[in-house]
Amino acid sequence: MAHKYLVKYDPMINSKVISVRNLVKKFGNFIANDNLNFEVFEGEIFGFLGANGAGKTTAIRILSGLLEPTAGEVSVAGFDVWKQTEQIKRNIGYMCQKFSLYEDLTVKENIWLYGGIYGMNKTLIKERTTILFEKLFFREYENRLISDMPLGLRQKLAFSVAVLHEPKIVFLDEPTGGVDPITRRQFWEMIYETASRGITVFVTTHYMDEAEYCDRISIMNEGRIVALDTPAMLKKQYDAQSVEEVFVKIARPFISSQNL
Repeated sequence: MAHKYLVKYDPMINSKVISVRNLVKKFGNFIANDNLNFEVFEGEIFGFLGANGAGKTTAIRILSGLLEPTAGEVSVAGFDVWKQTEQIKRNIGYMCQKFSLYEDLTVKENIWLYGGIYGMNKTLIKERTTILFEKLFFREYENRLISDMPLGLRQKLAFSVAVLHEPKIVFLDEPTGGVDPITRRQFWEMIYETASRGITVFVTTHYMDEAEYCDRISIMNEGRIVALDTPAMLKKQYDAQSVEEVFVKIARPFISSQNL
């Protein structure tokens, strides 16, 4: 997708904002994350792909400071997930498909609520709210309940609120699920604009065409990262025409083994 923003990501000069070494997460005898190793850089759009149950959400919860790992070394925004989860939470934004905004509050009330949660003062919240309304053309929706908003507008607002405090990293867990293609395109323009400001975007998606928009993508299978590179390099490595074809080639052996 062509876009007008110059994304700042450059692995040669940009600093690491996420560093994961030998990450393991177990639930009893079940291994959700099996020895994960990867790095993510400032201003990068990093795609985190995998089938349901592959371990993506578990990893994101660990990176967000919401879940303690079983083993491994993990640093997010310069902070240790073992000892500095509160500092991590103050330096990230988070948006998921299922819950991001309070439906019984208005648009403005949600913005002010999250601004307070992020530790912003009233003057800064007011200033950022004005900018947000102008950018999204949302002034007419200021006092409308979230429950009365179309899904596409809700998702745009939820993303904007997640980066209201200008975090170092924003985690997006299936952010475009259920929205129409035009809104998905507009949403990705917002992602590009955010990355151009140096904010790292860590995104999971079921839409393989969206993976093509990322700087790099990782593909998980059975709790492990089985592929990690730029979309172009992965397509070359797997002799594929699209990321979707890459994903199918990786997943097919696993699916076949499950049906034996």
